[in-house]
Amino acid sequence: MKKYDVVALGELLIDFTENGVSGQGNPLYEANPGGAPCNVLAMLSGLGHKTAFIGKVGDDFFGRQLKDAIEEVGICGDYLRMDEKVHTTLALVHTFADGDRDFSFYRDPGADMMLTAEEIPEELLRDTAIFHFGTLSMTHEGVRAATKKAIAAAEDAGCLISFDPNLRFPLWKSEEEARAQVLYGLEHCDILKISDNEIQWLTGETDYTKGVEWIQKRYEISLILVSMGKAGSRAYDREKMVEAAPFLRSDTVETTGAGDTFCGCILHYLLDHDIHCLSEEQLREMLTFANAAASIITTRKGALRVMPTEKEILALSSC
Repeated sequence: MKKYDVVALGELLIDFTENGVSGQGNPLYEANPGGAPCNVLAMLSGLGHKTAFIGKVGDDFFGRQLKDAIEEVGICGDYLRMDEKVHTTLALVHTFADGDRDFSFYRDPGADMMLTAEEIPEELLRDTAIFHFGTLSMTHEGVRAATKKAIAAAEDAGCLISFDPNLRFPLWKSEEEARAQVLYGLEHCDILKISDNEIQWLTGETDYTKGVEWIQKRYEISLILVSMGKAGSRAYDREKMVEAAPFLRSDTVETTGAGDTFCGCILHYLLDHDIHCLSEEQLREMLTFANAAASIITTRKGALRVMPTEKEILALSSC
C-alpha cells in the first residue's frame, strides 16, 4: 500500500477572477487560489483521497495564502517550496459572456518556474499510486528538468502516470517548443486527459476519433479522455470508445477548473478500478460522474476551494 493516492507537480498560483465592478465602473478581481494540478488534487481530496503537491511559490503574502489554501482542502503541503527571491505567479482571468476565459500571466519569472531537479522528493514519488503533471511545469529549462526527473522517478516506482497538457500558449517561446513537450508527455503517460482544441491543434484532425487514432499509432497510452466542453466527453482505450453527454447549466458563471475537476474525478474512479479492464458501462459511469462534477464547478467562481462534494455530484449524475 502506498501512503498517497495521487501526487501532482506543477503550478500553484493566484487566479484573479472578475467579480463585478466598482462604483466607478472598474472591474473588481477576486484573488482565488488556483493552478491546474492543485485543482485536480483538491477534487481528489474532497472525495477522500490522500494527496500531496510538489511545487514552488514565493515567500510572500500570496505564497502563504496558497499554502494555507491547499492544506485547508486536505492536500499535503510538506513538499511545497517557498522562494525568497521570486514572487508567486499571478494570472488575470477575463471571463466572456458564455463562461469561457482568457488568461494574462505575470510570470517572467514566477516562483513556480524556479523548481529545480535537486528539489524533487523522489521518496514521495515512490509512495504514491498515481503521479499527475501538465505542461506549465515544462515551459522553461530548469523546471522542465525537475518535471522530467519526477516522471522518471514515478516510472521507476511503478506509478500510473496521468498527463493533462493544459496548454497556455502565451507562456511558451514557440508553438514548436510546446508541441515537443506535449509529445514528451504523451510518451510517458498511462492516462491522457486532453481538451477538444488541444487534440485538434496537436494532430491536425478536426474529428476527435481520428485525432485519438493519430496519438494511439504513436504512443502506448492505456486511456485517453477527450473533454469537449458543451458537447460532453469521450473515453478511448485500445478497443472501444464511449461518449457521455454534458450537464449543461443556465447558471454557469465561468469554466475555470472544469477540466481539472473532470480530471480529478477520472483519477478517483481509476483508483478503485483496473485501468486495463474497464467495460463500456464502467467507462460511461466514470465519464458521467466526471461530467457532473465539471458542470457544478462552472457555477462557482474559482475552483480549488469550492470543489463539489460527492453527494452533489451523485445527485446530478443520477438525474
